[in-house]
Amino acid sequence: MAGFGLPNFGQLTEAFKKAQQIQQDAQKLQEELDAMEIEGTSVNGLASIWLSGNQQPLRVQLAAELLTEGKEATEAATLEALQNAYAQSSATMKGKMEELTGGLNLNLPGFNG
Repeated sequence: MAGFGLPNFGQLTEAFKKAQQIQQDAQKLQEELDAMEIEGTSVNGLASIWLSGNQQPLRVQLAAELLTEGKEATEAATLEALQNAYAQSSATMKGKMEELTGGLNLNLPGFNG
């Protein structure tokens, strides 16, 4: 039967064990990412936004002095903080996924640099 290019039973068992381990590790990673708090700040440091490692919004902090600078400045600083938090969260998630998969290039949506 091996002539058909099929793996032997031992190889299938080993592959199944590896798949189970990756699934368990992925669940652990999901929990780890959920528990993270990643802060992004605006360039002027007056706006901060925290996201989880899974990019779930957690909280926003705006300095009182930012609010006195007007609507446009407040919006711009908030957007900068969000973009910074998102970039850090994405990089963290990608790095953790690469650790999980052992550097395999799985071409997962949302994880392409």
